[in-house]
Amino acid sequence: MRFVGTMFRYLWRFINGIRLILLNIIFFVLLIGFIAVLLQEEEPVEIPENGLLVLNPTGILVEEETYVDPIDKFLNEALGSDDQIPEVLLSDVVDAIDRAKADDRIGAIYLDLSGLYPSGINKLKTFAKALVDFQTTNKPIIAAADAYSQHQYYVAAHADSVYLNPLGAVAFDGFDYGQLYFKGLLEKLKLKPHVFKVGQYKSAVEPFTRDSMSEQAREANAFLYDELWQTFKRDVLNQRDLTPALASGELEPYLAAFNKAEGNMAEMALQGGLVDALKTRAEVRNELINLAGFDEDKDTYRHVAFVDYLRERDQSGQVALPTKEINQISVVVARGQIVNGSRQAGMIGGDSTAELIRKAREDENTKAIVLRIDSPGGSGFASEIIRQEILEAKKQNIPVIASMSTVAASGGYWIAADADQIWAAPTTITGSIGVFGLLITAEDSMQAIGINSESYSTTELPSLNALEGITDAQRQILQRSTESFYEYFLEVVSNARGMTKEQVNEVAQGRIWTGTQAQQRGLVDYLGDYNDAIEAAAKAAEIEDYQVETIQQSLNARQQFIAEMLGDSALGGVASWAGSNNPEHWLMSSFNNVLRQTHSLQNFNDPKNIYSYCALCPQPR
Repeated sequence: MRFVGTMFRYLWRFINGIRLILLNIIFFVLLIGFIAVLLQEEEPVEIPENGLLVLNPTGILVEEETYVDPIDKFLNEALGSDDQIPEVLLSDVVDAIDRAKADDRIGAIYLDLSGLYPSGINKLKTFAKALVDFQTTNKPIIAAADAYSQHQYYVAAHADSVYLNPLGAVAFDGFDYGQLYFKGLLEKLKLKPHVFKVGQYKSAVEPFTRDSMSEQAREANAFLYDELWQTFKRDVLNQRDLTPALASGELEPYLAAFNKAEGNMAEMALQGGLVDALKTRAEVRNELINLAGFDEDKDTYRHVAFVDYLRERDQSGQVALPTKEINQISVVVARGQIVNGSRQAGMIGGDSTAELIRKAREDENTKAIVLRIDSPGGSGFASEIIRQEILEAKKQNIPVIASMSTVAASGGYWIAADADQIWAAPTTITGSIGVFGLLITAEDSMQAIGINSESYSTTELPSLNALEGITDAQRQILQRSTESFYEYFLEVVSNARGMTKEQVNEVAQGRIWTGTQAQQRGLVDYLGDYNDAIEAAAKAAEIEDYQVETIQQSLNARQQFIAEMLGDSALGGVASWAGSNNPEHWLMSSFNNVLRQTHSLQNFNDPKNIYSYCALCPQPR
């Protein structure tokens, strides 16, 4: 026994020694990287005369970047373990194009869209609109890719020349919406979903009660996505002369075109008018060199990358700083799922977003507020907290303009309802006026593994216990509470929109509309983009000279110190070996879809378990 004990002692010392060595190696690698960041001096950006702006956004286009703790960001980049979907500010893309339009040093734009993730149609449209405006300078725009996904092609179609690799392909096959259903899984885990809903089209609870799409959900899907596809296709056809075989969406002519091209997807794209020419990477490189000249130092065409062009803007101080004592239009961005409490950017906390509105209205320079919404909703209680703060702003005679981005549905519409004006893009997904209650209990699951729960209550009104199920009385209370909340939602919209409750109920019931459809039904005032909403706010406030200021959450002392110390480019090129996400990899796309749909459940934290959330609202692939 003594020998065995001695052996294990030495074995533990050996394992512990290895552990300490590995920890020290990791520590010193991070320390060296950290010191390198502190000592690194940012080199000025050089832009060659008549060079190309390589517009290569990597990530999903967003209205506001999700907050990431600077230390977490630093460690993720250092270890190459960052699993976050990258994000690109839409405003940065538009600003870069606008600057390039007036920049004599930029002779053309080269679109490299291989890293662009699926984004809302209205965001792609804003991107494309800036490109069309750039073309008024007669500077060319060239797009080239090994392959184009559907959303990438939408932007590329606005280029003067569109090139495709001879072995590539272009996706132009319509939208589809997929939903995961968990009924079978819940049954296997012996978990009981208790659902309380109002509205025949409120399909957010279907994943817990069904194994397939209901007829009402299918009808809503068809009505919504068919119109979105027609808008998407019309925008492309305005730029490209496609053959009917590719534009019709019908299988027989598509297969005929495919066979005519002898099964070559690239050749079919060329014959069908999707692209102008098939070119290898080397051929594209040579054309860009002929256009912009050869950079001997970089051994490629003369250019500046998108991120460097933004950095040059920041270095030159062209970002307008807030000016004191000037008329201000304050913008509050509400992006993400609506949850109770406080949240950082990328999620809408009822308390934190209400605080931003309060911060805007208490600023004496604020003459109008624009609430920029990109949200499928969430907590009904949190939505009401935000709405109440909007009402406080209106009491101060501050005009409030709601500007809808890709999605402003359910709770997203709730917080928009009382604005003085509601603006939406034609392709905005909105409406979904309805509520549901959801509670999952685990009494059968616990009993299956030998665990039982029993409680004692001093009254006949016990609190809900997920381990004991719910009683008939509790079920009745929850259903009636859900119905009452829905009636309140109808009343909110009725009072705000000058409609009767019956009229609102007619277009409610959880039904989803595009921006165009919503305007036709009185739920939206005007169709337009973010800039239109800003101009409307200035007009409502009766001001001509003003600055636009986005109201952001204040960092605490620790966050501010670390952010300034690490900066935006935490490791620069140190972690370049980590690789990049492929937005189009089918396996990762499917896996991420599962994560997205289950992640939203984790954020259901309404104190009354009542939600105004749109399950159909994620953008089509």
